[in-house]
Formats: sequence, C-alpha cells, structure tokens
Amino acid sequence: MVTVSGPDRLTWLNTLSSQLVTGLQPGESSELLLLSVQGRIEFDARVVDDGGTTWLIVEAAEAAPLAEWLNKMKFMLRVEVTDVSADWAVFGSTKTVEEWSALLAWRDPWPHVGAGGYSYAVVPEEGHPGLERPWIEYLVPAAELEEALADRPLAGVMAAEALRIAAWRPRLGAETDDKTIPHELDLLRTAVHLSKGCYKGQETIARVHNLGHPPRRLVFLQLDGSQHTMPAPGSQVMLGERKVGTVTSVAQHYEMGPVALAVIKRSVAPDEMLTVLDGEEPYIAAQEVIVAPDAGQVVGRQTGFLRGPTDDREHRT
Repeated sequence: MVTVSGPDRLTWLNTLSSQLVTGLQPGESSELLLLSVQGRIEFDARVVDDGGTTWLIVEAAEAAPLAEWLNKMKFMLRVEVTDVSADWAVFGSTKTVEEWSALLAWRDPWPHVGAGGYSYAVVPEEGHPGLERPWIEYLVPAAELEEALADRPLAGVMAAEALRIAAWRPRLGAETDDKTIPHELDLLRTAVHLSKGCYKGQETIARVHNLGHPPRRLVFLQLDGSQHTMPAPGSQVMLGERKVGTVTSVAQHYEMGPVALAVIKRSVAPDEMLTVLDGEEPYIAAQEVIVAPDAGQVVGRQTGFLRGPTDDREHRT
C-alpha cells in the first residue's frame, strides 16, 4: 500500500494516470492505471482519499516499485509518497462490516461503468456477473488486525479468487503481462476516463478505442470438471492444434466448479470450443465471451465515419 499526501496530490495523480481524480471526495473509491508510453499497464491501483491523504492499494509486490516510481515524478510539487505496507493491512469482504464503519474502505466500482468510462463487454451492465460480487477492502492498522479479526468467520484466498474470476474481474499480475493494454481486459469501464487531459499512454488508449481493435481479449472458461485436478495459470489455451491464448487465473467455484480466466487472440470465434493443455490430459473449456471480439473502432461503429481498410486495423503492441 502506498500513500500520497500533500495539497497537490490529486491534481498530480490526475496528470500521471488514466483516471480523472481531481474531484475525488473523501471516502469515494476509484481505480487508476499508470501506463507506459505504448499504453501498456504498469500499475493498477485501487484509490480512496480520506481528505488529506490518497491511499493507493496495490498488489504486495507492487508497493515498493510504485512508491519508487512516484517519487521520481514529484519534481517541485507539494506531495509526499510513502510505502506504508509494513504498517497497514487490507481486509477484503463481500459484506459491510458495521463494526468497522470508522475505518477507511475501498469499494470496488466493478462492474459499473464510471463517468468517462466505456464497456467492452458483450453483456449490458445490468446483466454483468460482477454485480453478484460486491467487494470492500478495509484499511486496518497492521498492529490491530489480529484483534479486529478475532471471532470473525473467515474464508480463504482461494474462495475470494473464485468470486473474482466469476465476476470477470481482472487482476494485475494475473491477467496482465508486459504487453497488456486496458482494452483487452475491459478496464476502460472502471479505470480509464476517455475525455480527461493528457497522460502517458493516452494516445494508445484513444487510437485503439476509436480506430482499431485490441489484439487479445479476456474470456471466462468453464472447465471440464471430470478430472480431479485443475490446470495451472500459464497453461496453453488451444483451438485444435493451434495455441490461441493463455490461462491467467483458475479456481474452484462453490457453484460452477472449476472456472478460469484466459487471454486469447481476438480472432477466435466466440462459439469455438477450446482445450487447455497442462500435462498430458487436456481440459475441455467452454468460453464465455467477456470482451467483445469487435471491441474498438467506436467512432466508426457508431457514426460510420471510418471506411475502407481502417475497418480491419488492429493495435499491435
């Protein structure tokens, strides 16, 4: 976890990130991306402000690199960046914990399409499976965590992962690699503001959204449950004898059985039956489309402005 304090914190983060955060109110939750010049995801932060400090919740391994990068970008602005991972813990819950009402909490905006955002999913927001997974992350002082959790029924990380996968919620380090752009994971809905000011990577965001297609797309996989094991993340997704993608997250869901997220080539037809290779025995995988195969080219699709060869243009990272 990383904190940013100082009077310039929100305007500064606004210039660096994909999200419009200048008007973020105390207690309001958001999500932002820090991108490379090529538009590839470098950091994905859950954001909540307490009125004096902005809290950036990231994967544990990302806190130190994020703090280091932000400190390099301070220049003469009135901001202070601190890695507080040793002093603070994050507790995730699918329900509001009334006893913790005084604690600062981040409420996942997924799958609601935020102001300035855009959905690449094939289902409307009201039919999105993510609505079945409200998710709250409470910020608890590390020294008080054991006492705060005493006598409270807890579920494991695997159960939380199963709910995340079923909600089609991408996670940095799982669904991402060094070439991932936000469009491939439907992250424009919660983590990108399409009409805010300039930031690093904005050109790619706009070009793919308006003129091209992301080369890959996120899918949900229902796995054959007849085997006693599940494929590991990183397993190959195959269409016949051809590799078309990679499994990124796998879990045992309490209702659906073995489920997974995978990133596959955009060109794979939505009705194709896929297999997952992990060892000698393949797993049969029925795909459920998350990101539409024709995602992108919004201007051309909505207004008919684009014609000719641009209709097949893709962004190549």
